[in-house]
Formats: sequence, C-alpha cells, structure tokens
Amino acid sequence: MTSTDPSVSSAQAAVAAGPPSGGPPLSLPPLIALSLGYFLVMLDVTVVNVAVPSIQESLHAGPSDMQWIVDGYSAFFAGLLLLGGGLGDRFGHRTLFLAGLGVFAAASVGCGVAPSAQVLIAARLAQGAGAALLVPASFALLQAAYPDRAQRARAVGYWGLVSAVAFGAGPAVGGLLVSGFDWRSVFWVNLPVAAVAVLLTLRHVPAPARRARPGRMDPAGLLLGVVGLLGVAGGLNEAGTEGWSSPEVLTLFAGGVVALAAFVALELRLEKGAALRPEGVRPLLPLSLFREIRLTATNIIGLLLSFGYYGLLFVVTLYFQQERHLSPLATGFALLPSVCMGFLAAPLSSRLTARSGPYLPMAGALLLGSVGFLGWLAAGPDTPYPVLLFALMATGLATPVTVVAATVAIMEASPAEKAGVASAVFNVSRQVGCALGVALFGTLLGSASGRIGGLHTSAVIAAVAFLLASVLAATTGRRADAAKAR
Repeated sequence: MTSTDPSVSSAQAAVAAGPPSGGPPLSLPPLIALSLGYFLVMLDVTVVNVAVPSIQESLHAGPSDMQWIVDGYSAFFAGLLLLGGGLGDRFGHRTLFLAGLGVFAAASVGCGVAPSAQVLIAARLAQGAGAALLVPASFALLQAAYPDRAQRARAVGYWGLVSAVAFGAGPAVGGLLVSGFDWRSVFWVNLPVAAVAVLLTLRHVPAPARRARPGRMDPAGLLLGVVGLLGVAGGLNEAGTEGWSSPEVLTLFAGGVVALAAFVALELRLEKGAALRPEGVRPLLPLSLFREIRLTATNIIGLLLSFGYYGLLFVVTLYFQQERHLSPLATGFALLPSVCMGFLAAPLSSRLTARSGPYLPMAGALLLGSVGFLGWLAAGPDTPYPVLLFALMATGLATPVTVVAATVAIMEASPAEKAGVASAVFNVSRQVGCALGVALFGTLLGSASGRIGGLHTSAVIAAVAFLLASVLAATTGRRADAAKAR
C-alpha cells in the first residue's frame, strides 16, 4: 500500500531530499499523466460546493440530499481507500490506476445526466470508489517511474503542487462553469482530463513489477468499514430534516456504530491470525500501528483538522450564495484567499518542520486556525467582505501547514516497512473528518437558529476542534522531545 496524501510530497522533498532544483531532468509525460488523475480527485472535493444551490433548484433536492451529494464522495473514498492500495499490490498499480480513471469518468457521466438527486448521490459514491482506486496507484506509479532519489523528490513535489492547485481552483472553476453553462458542466469537465490521463498513461507510464503480499483480502472488514462510515455520516445528514431523535436517524447511528465496532473487533482478530498464518486473510487496517502514540495522536489531529476546515468550507460556501446572494462565480473568487494560502503554507511548513520538528508548527498553526474560525462569528447578512478576510486567510494558512507537518510526523513515527500503510491511514482519517464535518455542519444550517446561527455554531465547533488538535500536538511534541532526551 502506498502513501496517498499529496502533502507527502512537500514533506519528503523538504525533509529528505532538500531543494527540488538540480539533478537529472524530469521526464514530463509520466508526471503529467499521474498528476492529472489526482487533479481530478482533488478538484471534485471543492468544485461541487459552489454548484450546490443550482443542483438543489434543478433537482428539487432537500438539504439532506445536498449533504449526501457533497459528503458521500468523501465517505466512500475514505471507506475504500485502504482497499485500493491492496488491490494495486495484487493486480498491478497501472491496471488499478486506469481502472480508477475509468470508474471516475463513468461516474462523472452518471453525475452529468442524473435526472434526480438520488441518482446523483449514487454517481457521487461511484466517483469516490474510482478515487479510492486511482489515488494509491498514482503515488506508487510515480515512485516507480522515477527511481533516482532526487528525481523522485522533485516529481512528487510537482505532483503535490498540481493537486493543491486543483483544490484551490475548485471553487473558481466551479463558479466559472456554473455561470457559463450549468451545474452539470462541473462533472462533464472531468471527461477530457481523464481521457488525456489514460492516453498518457498507456504511452508513457510503465507497469512496475508486482509486489505480492501474502494472505487474502478482507472483504468483511471492507463491508463493515464502509457501512459504519456511511451509517454515521448518514445519521448526521438526516438529523437536520428528520430530527435527532427520529427512528431513521437513531437507526443509522446505531447501525454505523455497531458496524464500526465489529470492524475493529474483526481487524484485531485477523491481525492476530495473520501473525500465526501469513497465508490467511490479512487485516484491512493493521491496528497495531496505533500502539505508537505519535501515530495515534497525528491521526486524531488529521481527523479534527478536516472535520473543522472542510466542514466549515461547505457551510461558508452556502453562506455566500444563499445568505449573501453571490453568484457561483463570485462565491468561488470570495473563497480564493483561503484556498490559495496553500502556495505559501507548503514551503513555510517544510522549513519550520525541518528546523523544529513537526509538532511545534502543527500546534501553532492549529491555534491560529482556531482563532481564525472565531472570526466567522462576525459574519452576518451584510458584513463587509474585508471583515471576513482574517477568518478566510488564517484558516487557509493553518490547514496546509498542519497537513505537511503531520505527514512528516507520520513518516517519522511509522516503521519503515509500514510507512505506506501509515500514511494511507492518515489520509483515511482526513477523509473521515471531512465527511463528518460536512454532515454535522450541514445539519446545523437547517436548525431553528437559521443559516447565520448555524454558521456561528459551526464556527465555534470548528474552533474547538482545532484547539483540541493544537493541545494534542503540543502534548505529543513534549512527550517526543522527552523520549529523545532519555
């Protein structure tokens, strides 16, 4: 299994390989092909947000439907991500990358022609499945395509930059497409990009030798993990319209919690069995990783980070469109100060992490983000836009700084033979946080306090999440320093 987070690029390039200049020139076609795949995945995280009101009006979708359209993608992506790496080991990463592109493109067609909210939700889940196949394979193929260490560091750095551009450009691209055409165009735009990626992959990306892992796959663990995540996210999504005490919501919560508990129990049993019989079923998630306190703490930080930032980004997008009555295009540009801070944050975080270790930058950035979220308490129907700039820029800077530093922490704390699995688990934690944040904060928008009240409540919760993560980072850093001193 391979690392799946684009921030691995910045961290590894800065900490392990030095500056990206120098060394033999890069062969661009493999880099472009593999970067395009991840470009699609990251673009579709944010490009849909500005299309939400248009989709809602066109398909007569309810609030919970809209949350599923945004949220189902991340939840399914998270649930299948660990499987994607395992399938790549078994069937070949090039095969899985092409299959993931095919599934993603076919699902985008389904989104583009969807006649109802229910069909669109199903197609978005399929997009998440395609993303889970192609992302681990993309990074594995990138590593194989550039065996020279200096080349690989530069290639992974550019790969990560492309994905950051996709995420940052998502709201603006979505706004342009919705304003110039309609909401369906945000899905049709995926097709030519996927087609170019397939052609370049077939021509320029070699298939690396398979590294077969002993044991069989874990279909029961996969089913329980997906059902558990969708159950909890579904309960949060439906609570806004059905009420927190409704039988449907309680059933979804109970089913999700039971499935997740069964998943943990199964993975523990399989991990013990795999130690005795390597040819047996191997666990989807090796829970022994979490015996290392730094790994456990950093995964919790990743979950809290995505919960707060991506959940509030969804709410803020609706605030600009539904409360401030901005067009999709104007909304996309209003969000740019936040999402474009990544261009400053990645090199800043790499330098700080190289000097002081990962935990101090994490703690400081998360504290800044926590204060930034409180800036949204000033938001009202007529609040001047400059008043909101601090909130946009502080949270936009804090999030990528934390991600880069957290990725370094994962790499430092994980055993060499499990570094790929550890970084994949970190990405799962982030996707789970994203799914839960969108579900909960979207539900709060439909509460009795109204959109502005829901935004304020969400901002306070996000600030608390970042504050808890900051305290956890600082505490973990002190423990790590004390352990080194002994």
